[in-house]
Amino acid sequence: MEPHRLAEERSIAYHRAVAARLEREPPLLAQARARVHAWLAREAPPDYARAWDEVLSWSLSRIVAFLVDPGERARELRQSTPFAGAVPPRERWQIWREVRARAEEKP
Repeated sequence: MEPHRLAEERSIAYHRAVAARLEREPPLLAQARARVHAWLAREAPPDYARAWDEVLSWSLSRIVAFLVDPGERARELRQSTPFAGAVPPRERWQIWREVRARAEEKP
């Protein structure tokens, strides 16, 4: 699997774990919103900050669906996620190992 595709698969898997955690740990959403508000407070906030601000204003079920959406917009925004650090390192490395193993199984 090409490196770019592998990175995208890792990102989706990571955000799948984030989505599961959001339903169990609501403070994660507040932390992500705080991170986005910090981005927006910059002198010249990046476009992705405004986009994430909109996404995080949605209902939890809609946010969860967006996090794992394979579409272009979700893929683009996952590259600058406000959910960095939402998954503990051990779990994150396990996700990455599983994604790599699946990629190596494919011809």
